[in-house]
Amino acid sequence: MKQILAGMLLFSAAVSAQQLPGNYEQLVKTETPKVIEWRRYFHEHPELSNREFNTSKKIEAFLKSIGIETKEMAKTGLVGILKGGKPGPVVALRADIDALPVTERNNLPFKSTVTTEYNGQTVGVMHACGHDSHIAMLMGTAEVLSKMKKDIPGTVVFLFQPAEEGPPGTEEGGAPLMVKEGALDNPKVDAVFGMHIESGLDLGKIYYKPEGFMASSDWFTIKVKGQQSHGANPWKSIDPIVVSSAIIQNLQTIVSRQMDITKAPVVITVGKIDAGVRPNIIPEEAIMEGTIRTLDPGMQKEVHERIRTMVNNIAAAYGAKAEVNIDTKTLVTYNDPTLVAESLPSLEKAAGGKQNVILTRWQTGAEDFSYYGTKAPAFFFYLGARKPGITELQAPAHHTPDFYIDDSRLDVGVRAFCQLVFDYASLHQ
Repeated sequence: MKQILAGMLLFSAAVSAQQLPGNYEQLVKTETPKVIEWRRYFHEHPELSNREFNTSKKIEAFLKSIGIETKEMAKTGLVGILKGGKPGPVVALRADIDALPVTERNNLPFKSTVTTEYNGQTVGVMHACGHDSHIAMLMGTAEVLSKMKKDIPGTVVFLFQPAEEGPPGTEEGGAPLMVKEGALDNPKVDAVFGMHIESGLDLGKIYYKPEGFMASSDWFTIKVKGQQSHGANPWKSIDPIVVSSAIIQNLQTIVSRQMDITKAPVVITVGKIDAGVRPNIIPEEAIMEGTIRTLDPGMQKEVHERIRTMVNNIAAAYGAKAEVNIDTKTLVTYNDPTLVAESLPSLEKAAGGKQNVILTRWQTGAEDFSYYGTKAPAFFFYLGARKPGITELQAPAHHTPDFYIDDSRLDVGVRAFCQLVFDYASLHQ
């Protein structure tokens, strides 16, 4: 803690000497209406993970128009590179660009009416998690920085990343593929920053947490194989539905009775169960799918082991057999504590004061931004966008048809990214 505080004091002194170009405020002011316009365009024209073809083309055309070098990556991803006029470090800024298979219910002039095929079904497509605003803020940042190019100390790498919500089927995608294909390697990135808009948090305020911030996300599949029988003769069966119900109930005791949740939260959720074809047939097999959220690598490993042990023992007790598969989708989003301490004065400037930069708790949501932290110190934070006049509980949740953000303070995101680029360089020349 002393080291972190010392770092904060050191960085505050360094930042006080760091001045952005004199036209910076006017550039941001001019850019803000364009950022809002872009956000609404992308909201009206969403595309699913690994299918962001038009989204990527529009971003690429824009970056090229302002003189930023581009590289295509990770199927539909894009990396922009802006080399400043002064020597300095390499800073990466990330935005995710994909939407979700959700049908929008909001009555907006820029409402999404897009539909597509997903998992064999016709579905609506919606930016129901705010990625449209992330694209717009990073595009705005790119344009502001491009107009201050001669004053930028170092290089800025813009990561427009597809498939944060997860690539379809067995496809690769998202941050893991961006990292695999070298998005942070050429040039080698010294620090990477990302932000996420939040519909339930105070408009224009920034929320952060050092160290573990967002959970790892593991998806699991449990297959229970029993013995089929007529529904009128259950004694002739080994009922996989009954076995599955016992498994579902007992999985929650791992959270409530086996894990030390004072150390870090744990979530186990079964979100899907599939079994049977007729009401009067006890099926041979039942399949459950769900997610595990942990914020500690040791606890993550222990939860996996406990799930496997419990499922197999319960199945054996009923005379059934079980198979457990666990697939890690994201790592814990870990905010490097030194980088966080160094960055707080920058965020305070961007948000209009210390009172607008708020230390928050860890979150059980997950982010594949976590993979960038395996290559360089990383810092991920939230930007509030709750509609004034409603409470956090009243705000429509992410990943829902009613998801809504107030986009009037997206300038705070642009300011945060610009400030971080200059202030990080002031300490890491």
